[in-house]
Amino acid sequence: MKYKAYNEKKNKGFIEIYGLHAIKAALKNNHRKHERLIITSKNKDNLDKKLLHRLNEVVELPIRDINKLYGKEDKHQGIILKTSRLIQPSINEIIHNADKEKEIIVMLDHVNDPNNIGSIMRSCSLFSCKSLIVTKNNSPDITPAIAKAASGALEIVNYVKVTNLSQTIKKFKKNDFWVIGLDNNKKEFQKKFEIPKKCLLILGAEGKGIRDLTKKECDDVQTIPIKYNSRYKIESLNVANACAVALYQHFISNNN
Repeated sequence: MKYKAYNEKKNKGFIEIYGLHAIKAALKNNHRKHERLIITSKNKDNLDKKLLHRLNEVVELPIRDINKLYGKEDKHQGIILKTSRLIQPSINEIIHNADKEKEIIVMLDHVNDPNNIGSIMRSCSLFSCKSLIVTKNNSPDITPAIAKAASGALEIVNYVKVTNLSQTIKKFKKNDFWVIGLDNNKKEFQKKFEIPKKCLLILGAEGKGIRDLTKKECDDVQTIPIKYNSRYKIESLNVANACAVALYQHFISNNN
């Protein structure tokens, strides 16, 4: 009972989540407290009745009424959940709970596109990355767009905001993490691409890349070997795809 009371005290405020996969995952998470579900009859039939019993209020509406309230159907998929925010761990807790031998944490340097952030969280969930670290001032709070793009990963990947990236990087270094920046703006073309077993992986905003101040804190800056398409000016992966490649590289290197 004490644990429940603690959660209720910390979980002030609610957020809205859109999308069938994201909401199914949220309903299975016992650490959430749900306030209201707005849903079409079609989607209601696709949900497990046991999950619906956890809800205080279920509002069944025609899709045209939901569209009037929340925009086009491709945005919300005819299902909206109002639910409590998840409690996120501190950086010290993340470091303390990290594996001594192999661990990868992703840090984003001024990446603020919700779809990219959600996609990165989805990749994290598939390749054994437990935490995503972002800046307080230049990153969005959890939005319906992030939750939908994450497709359920919001329930298992920490989304931790910090005030100062440099100070946070120093903490990881002191605890035996290699700090690797992933940056397409690196001048030298690199054929070898390796991610250390215990790694803080940093990615920057598309176009600008990792800021110089952040690069100075990196043990190494790497770039993913690719074949440029000079005819059509296709020169790089977007940040979400680049992150997925790096996480996959770490995953296969440490799970064989």
